[in-house]
Amino acid sequence: MLFLAHCLAVVAAVRLGLTLLSYNKVRRVVTRLDASAPAGIGDLRRVAWGVAAAARLVPGASCLTQALSGQYLLARQGNASKIRIGIERDTGTELKAHAWLVSGDHIVLGGSLGRFTHLVDHGQ
Repeated sequence: MLFLAHCLAVVAAVRLGLTLLSYNKVRRVVTRLDASAPAGIGDLRRVAWGVAAAARLVPGASCLTQALSGQYLLARQGNASKIRIGIERDTGTELKAHAWLVSGDHIVLGGSLGRFTHLVDHGQ
């Protein structure tokens, strides 16, 4: 229960940060932590569950909010991850972007990359 409360606080803080500041400023805070160790699958599942559950309670907690929150939580444990940003293919004139949290070969948050074109990775 304490972990879920921590996730809720992080998701709310990241959401507020993205509202008041730029993505790059919020990302700098997250990536300032020294995180180089690979995360175990148990840690990845726990963070994915906690962030997804907390995001349901925070209005406007987008995929980017969730990915940054998860990256922060993993980095606090010393675990490396990156934010992957892509755009949806074949949407006509409408541009649809999406963000994922990736650690090693695992997509932690954000679902399938299937119909998206990879643009950039940010993080450790």
